[in-house]
Amino acid sequence: MKVSTWISGLAVAAVMAVSAPTTAQAGSESGNFMVRVGASAVLPDSKVTTSVNINGDVTDQFIPSATLTYFLSKNLAVELYCCFTQHSIELNGIGKVADTWIFPPTLTLQYHFDGMGPLKPYVGAGVTWMHFFKEKTSLGGTNNVEIDDAFGFALQAGVDISMGGGWYLNADVKKIFIETDATFRNGGATIATAKADIDPWIISAGVGYRFNLGDLFHRTSHEPLK
Repeated sequence: MKVSTWISGLAVAAVMAVSAPTTAQAGSESGNFMVRVGASAVLPDSKVTTSVNINGDVTDQFIPSATLTYFLSKNLAVELYCCFTQHSIELNGIGKVADTWIFPPTLTLQYHFDGMGPLKPYVGAGVTWMHFFKEKTSLGGTNNVEIDDAFGFALQAGVDISMGGGWYLNADVKKIFIETDATFRNGGATIATAKADIDPWIISAGVGYRFNLGDLFHRTSHEPLK
């Protein structure tokens, strides 16, 4: 799917999310829900080792991305990060041997610091799941590649900068620790296998809108977060 399609989809989702609450109440600096849209650089700190003793790595990618954050209290929140990204596996001296799309939702528990005026830094930790699909191989002698889905761990640090009215600028860095296995086949015969330690850095920037989730259901009264 083209990147422009994802940008359009994220834009529509953001407009729907921020327009619904404004019909009842403006955005809130202390709302219990935040939607962010922006762009991410996915930079694998990767190492690929194969059964044919040739090493390689996974390529970088720049993508549109989005997060949904629910505040459990003034300081604690859970965040879901989501995107779709396409990467290639390259081997030394050979070049590209596989392409794959990746769906890597990441769920983190965050601690948000307060008392710093418009600056609202946070740290987080959680889990990620990588689903690989539409894999293709260009390795000679193979006509199929399968990359296993995998679970991993995530660390996170970021900052929201308040612009007033519930609007924020955001910068965020995540480090994902994850590895997977790839199997190259010709028909039903296995030709080669590879282990990929992907371990990407995900560096994001974007804009966020914070509001009270109850406003979506026209519940304008709410208890302040503590």
